[in-house]
Amino acid sequence: MQKKLDFYFDFGSPAAYLAYTQLSKLAADTGAQIELKPILLGGIFQATGNRPPISVPLKGQYLFADLNRFAKRYGVVLNVNPHFPINTLNLMRADIGLQLRNDTRLPKYRDAMFAAIWVDQQNMNDPETVGTVLAKSGFDPMAISALAGDPEVKEALKIATQEAVNQGVFGAPSFIVDGELFWGQDRLDFVREALRG
Repeated sequence: MQKKLDFYFDFGSPAAYLAYTQLSKLAADTGAQIELKPILLGGIFQATGNRPPISVPLKGQYLFADLNRFAKRYGVVLNVNPHFPINTLNLMRADIGLQLRNDTRLPKYRDAMFAAIWVDQQNMNDPETVGTVLAKSGFDPMAISALAGDPEVKEALKIATQEAVNQGVFGAPSFIVDGELFWGQDRLDFVREALRG
């Protein structure tokens, strides 16, 4: 029987970006069905009392050094964004909006958002920059902005974030396999084992 993996992510997490780059290989290795679940990491932190590692200076320095080790291992580019942290509220709303509309361009959108932040070091806090990135990726910036502002979409992201909390999610990336939670991109080996088990 094909196993299912729920992948909880926010574009603002460098660890979620690294995990995202490995999803296709994970699916190929295990035959698992992977469902991407957009959440708002700030909402997760608020609901669980967690806080970003960057808020502890020594931990933040270590985190990025460690993430660079994994980027080298995975053979992917990871550039620290000088504009970090990024307010991803509208980016995540647009993601869940495209998901709700069954838009076939959703994978392209996700690729563009992760790359803009963690490869190209774009200031995605700036609406004009976001518009430029969207246009270069084949999206109408006005249409995406309208989608992110749709009340149904706003509510859907709130619900998705709360449902993640209800599942025990307290950070990103998080993975759930057969009801078991794994947190952090450095847990991919355990995720792989769970999917093969």
